Amino acid sequence: MVSDVHWAHGVRQVLGVGWWLGWWLAWASPVHAAPYEVEPEAAGAQDLLALVEEGAISAETLSALLALRRTGVDPGLATRATLYALPGLTYSDVDAVLRTRGEGSAVGGRLTGTASRRLAPFLDTRRSGGLSGDARWMMAFSASDGLPPPLALQVRAGGVANLRVGLLATLARRSLGPLRRDARRRAFVVEAPGTKVQLPKVYVQWTGERATVLAGAYRLGFGQRLTLDTTALPSPDGFLPDDGVRPPSGLERECLVSGDGCEPEARLSDVTPDFRWDESFRGVAGTVRGPVGHDATLSLTGFASYQSRALPRHAVLDRSLCPSPGARGGCKAPDVWVSLPGRREEKLSARTLPGAFHEWAGGGNATLSSSSRSHVGVTGWAARPVWGQDGAPLDFQPNARYPAGGAFGALGLDAAWGRGALDLFVEGTRSFDAAPGGGGGLGVLQRTVLSGEARELELSLRYYGRGFANPYSGAPSGPDALEGLRVRNELGARVRFLQREEGAWRLRGQVDAWMLPADGAVPGSAGTLHARASARGDLLAWPRFQPSLQVELRDSGVGGTGACTEETALEPDVASLCASARQGVIARVRSDVVEGLSVALQYGHARVRTPEARAFRHDALAVFDVRFQPVSALRLHGRVVWKDEDLSERSRLRQELRAALDATWAVSRVMSARARYAWVKDLKDASVARVPPDPPRHLFQLEWETRF
Repeated sequence: MVSDVHWAHGVRQVLGVGWWLGWWLAWASPVHAAPYEVEPEAAGAQDLLALVEEGAISAETLSALLALRRTGVDPGLATRATLYALPGLTYSDVDAVLRTRGEGSAVGGRLTGTASRRLAPFLDTRRSGGLSGDARWMMAFSASDGLPPPLALQVRAGGVANLRVGLLATLARRSLGPLRRDARRRAFVVEAPGTKVQLPKVYVQWTGERATVLAGAYRLGFGQRLTLDTTALPSPDGFLPDDGVRPPSGLERECLVSGDGCEPEARLSDVTPDFRWDESFRGVAGTVRGPVGHDATLSLTGFASYQSRALPRHAVLDRSLCPSPGARGGCKAPDVWVSLPGRREEKLSARTLPGAFHEWAGGGNATLSSSSRSHVGVTGWAARPVWGQDGAPLDFQPNARYPAGGAFGALGLDAAWGRGALDLFVEGTRSFDAAPGGGGGLGVLQRTVLSGEARELELSLRYYGRGFANPYSGAPSGPDALEGLRVRNELGARVRFLQREEGAWRLRGQVDAWMLPADGAVPGSAGTLHARASARGDLLAWPRFQPSLQVELRDSGVGGTGACTEETALEPDVASLCASARQGVIARVRSDVVEGLSVALQYGHARVRTPEARAFRHDALAVFDVRFQPVSALRLHGRVVWKDEDLSERSRLRQELRAALDATWAVSRVMSARARYAWVKDLKDASVARVPPDPPRHLFQLEWETRF
């Protein structure tokens, strides 16, 4: 533990930076809350994935937007928290929607015409009464494939007897067989990958006037996301059905084993990966709600889950391989052998192990609300991992995101209060676990939001103890992690803002500063300071000339271990303590040339210092984007991206040119087809590259959707 003097100094540092910058920004200009980094111009899955590739949005934002896009939000029925999850809406905007339907009413609710058009991909457009739904079939393949193409099918239907059903089915060709343990070798053995049909997600949901029940796959979250959240939404409010899937975004090596398990040509060739998905909870969840007295509402939610979960091989601990009984550190991860034809076995290359363990989980939430802006709630949950290898002394490695030793969970209290332009939110949580030397810890998150017409400011303060090991917390945090968890060992302050004049201009940004209140993975690292800030301005007044400018500053590891060696920089928990920095600027111009044709050009340049380097390098990114709709039924989208990490050399980092063409055709009112072609060329110099550059890669995707 750090001394009281060190602690007090660190608190003053973080709060001083956060408050000073926050109020400077507030006085410099009126500001408006921004749950996401940008408001996406297009909300298709590939459009959002492209924003992740550019660094415009985080993986968490991608997950939230895809979930919103898939489940849909009904402005006439959604709660205040759910409406706030829509991109670009402030609490002031949300309260205006609620006023159009009456406080607590379940009818009405209108967005402005501009907001409705901008948010159309995220709104629920299902017909009321009668059967309705949709089915979406997806396929991906590449020119280098020697396997059948992977397939995915999503089906949703509902409207009869208040029921909604959904499923996700896939055809996988790269999925490993069942995992079993060889006690003699103290290693795992899996069957070689094969083609199989999988049904990873199914759900049935019934919704009544005062109750909702779901059986199958779901995500859920409550309060300020500190105690429990798997939705990635900025303000979760219960559970959501889950049938989400991610299409392949690139290629992977065909060979999965080391040694002589693959032919030489297969060892260097690429193949299209299978469709992937997040492992949500699987079981039963239900909510009942009703009035208490004259002005209050009580909502009770409970859930139970039994889910098979995958783990990276390096996250599995076999105590029989430890140097001494009871040790956790220094224990090797068990080898994984793959059974091949001809009674041969070869070691599996680094890869996630499907069904490595099973997890029992359950818990619930009780919330008492006096209005849409004021409530008190309590959330609690517990989980217990079950290893499927009978008698094997298996557990989680220190770098796994799950606490070792057995059961774990969390119990938290959250509250909200709002009056006029002010909203206050707070949540405090105590985690519990049985990890050696652990036992749990405390986490606290507080948010203050000032909201008005077209302006809003959010200031959040957070503290997560070193022992706060909660794998299902989605609370805001820095990108550094301790034992696989980001929401841990952190004291910080963050300001987020956005100001806009509808149709004229928009300004958004955030400032975040945090420190380590206790030693991290390296002794003496307590007090290490991190800070990052970004701001983006857009001019929207002229359709044919819409420029934007974004500035980003990051400085990490201040007061930490300094520059790291190449070896220590590969350890994520240690690398986050090393000195690193980034200063970047992105300029973008978009032009709506004529009706149905828009063009955008973007260039970004950054000075970057990585944990293992002592000097700065220069990175560059250029994007050319064209959208064309020649007729109402056909939309075309072309995109070229050039990326160069370190302009001074072409031997080791990412240097590539990407081009993609999308075509979407509305075959009829209820049917649409989409095709996508992507080409990637590795630009590294073959004469000096440490690893030979990849040959040009070609990836095709087809999609067919029907609505009924």
